[in-house]
Amino acid sequence: MRITPLDPWIAERIGIGSLVTRSALETYQVHRLNDTLALAATGSRFYNGRIPQHVNGLDELATLPFTSADDIRKHPLRFVCGSQGRIDRVVTLDTSGTTGRPKRIAFTAADQELTIDFFAVGMATFTRDGDRVAILLPGGTPGSVGDLLATALRRIGATPLLHGPVFDVPASLRRLIDDRIDVAVGIPTHMLAMARYPAPQPSLRELLVSTDHLPDPIRHALEATWGCTVYDHYGMTEMGLGGGVECGAHDGYHMREADMIFEIVDPLTGSLIGDGQMGEVVLTTITRVGMPLIRYRTGDVSRLLPGTCGCGSAVARLHGIDRRLEGLVEIAGTPLAMPELDGVLFAIDGIIGFDATVTTAGTTDRLTVAVTTTGTWEPGRIRSALVADLPQLSLVELRIEQADSGAPVLGKRRIIDRRS
Repeated sequence: MRITPLDPWIAERIGIGSLVTRSALETYQVHRLNDTLALAATGSRFYNGRIPQHVNGLDELATLPFTSADDIRKHPLRFVCGSQGRIDRVVTLDTSGTTGRPKRIAFTAADQELTIDFFAVGMATFTRDGDRVAILLPGGTPGSVGDLLATALRRIGATPLLHGPVFDVPASLRRLIDDRIDVAVGIPTHMLAMARYPAPQPSLRELLVSTDHLPDPIRHALEATWGCTVYDHYGMTEMGLGGGVECGAHDGYHMREADMIFEIVDPLTGSLIGDGQMGEVVLTTITRVGMPLIRYRTGDVSRLLPGTCGCGSAVARLHGIDRRLEGLVEIAGTPLAMPELDGVLFAIDGIIGFDATVTTAGTTDRLTVAVTTTGTWEPGRIRSALVADLPQLSLVELRIEQADSGAPVLGKRRIIDRRS
């Protein structure tokens, strides 16, 4: 197994000629962190007066205040460093919260170049010179994820074909076949909808999924149907779209440590948690200049994996995202998260998507699961599977409905809680 390409890429970025060592990487991160602190403390109206311009080591990062999603929603322009004219792209993220305020994340051209650089080395994990790569992500706007990814692929000698998100499953399948695609990049549930559609299937070698949680049943279904190897990517707009990607060992995401520092904290106390323990992912950008973020609380729950990866790299690895903090609901006295439903429902052949809503029927909680299928509709089997794997659901009114068959949903899924 070859070492992840992120290792030599980070080694070059930090100025060493060999593979990454933790000591060399941390020395580099302290230097770049201090550059960022000085920039943010003097150039950002939000951080001015809140943070120091210098720390003596990474251990002092934990003494700095957090940045929250609400901070960005309330004060987006106060985060921008320098003139607004330096900003090349602003991404607006709609919120599902009650405030209705979107998040606006700003990037300079230099910030976007960093993302292209990361995308190129990340895709080199499994993409070969001359490969035809289908991008099934939004890409019609300059600076969008699909547009940046296409630029990155050209740099490593691949041919990008910007298909866009899957809104018409049969049409997307035909394009993958007609365009003789070697590698595809898409959203997990979109890929599953194609793989379980009763039609001729493409022959892919590699597949990268991104933008949402990848349940094991979806990974297994894609690999079985398409005969490909599935890789998972972790990122969010606040990270500059790219955060980490799996290597051939498939043992966590190798993180983008040349551009960011990652911490895991207790969601309640905010205190640091050791490697291997589950907590909230916190990121600090150390190379962004348009809108740097200091100790940004992502709301994602995961853990940093201890030790060296099976590929031989010492680059930090993040375990797959367990859940979103805001996506956890309590039902029948027990917490329930979307990944738990994913693990049960996507393991059933024919299911390609579902919506979950919690309401109250008198004094009893009601969970309504509206399922989209490509095969036989079997509500009894679905109900039995849910109760067998999630016994707390036997204590609620569980309703299984058939959803209207339509295009896969674009964006992250969550359990909708409509209880007052």
